[in-house]
Amino acid sequence: MSDTMSDRIEKTIELAAPIARVWRALTDHEEFGTWFRVKLETPFAAGATARGRITHPGYEHLAWHVHVTAMEAPRYFAFTWHPYAVDPKVDYTTEPPTLVEFRLAEIPSGTRLTVTESGFSKIPLHRQAEAFRMNNEGWSIQVQNIKTHVDG
Repeated sequence: MSDTMSDRIEKTIELAAPIARVWRALTDHEEFGTWFRVKLETPFAAGATARGRITHPGYEHLAWHVHVTAMEAPRYFAFTWHPYAVDPKVDYTTEPPTLVEFRLAEIPSGTRLTVTESGFSKIPLHRQAEAFRMNNEGWSIQVQNIKTHVDG
């Protein structure tokens, strides 16, 4: 990793929805798929792998999978995945994954959601900068997507 790039991405957003509503949007696989733009085959379960296909235009040809590491209702949901794994010809399973964590806190106006992705320093050097840049942009979009989903 370069000195100018962090090992982690963190995005925080305040949502005008109760914590239970945000928890459902994060952990119900169909709701998650709606705002995240992925069609999941099975529900999320701690210790299990969730698989599906990306539905975002231009990326529909890509498989999507995460390994759920924690589901501690209604405050903490986490999974590992391979960041910016967009080349269908590459086997990313040989790379260490990053950890994505969703932390929820009650606030007077609703819920504070903090999304953190860490572990970029462990992925191959030739992919670090682009994976970090693309996921940093992606999480900026995704926190707005969940806001629109739960606030609307």
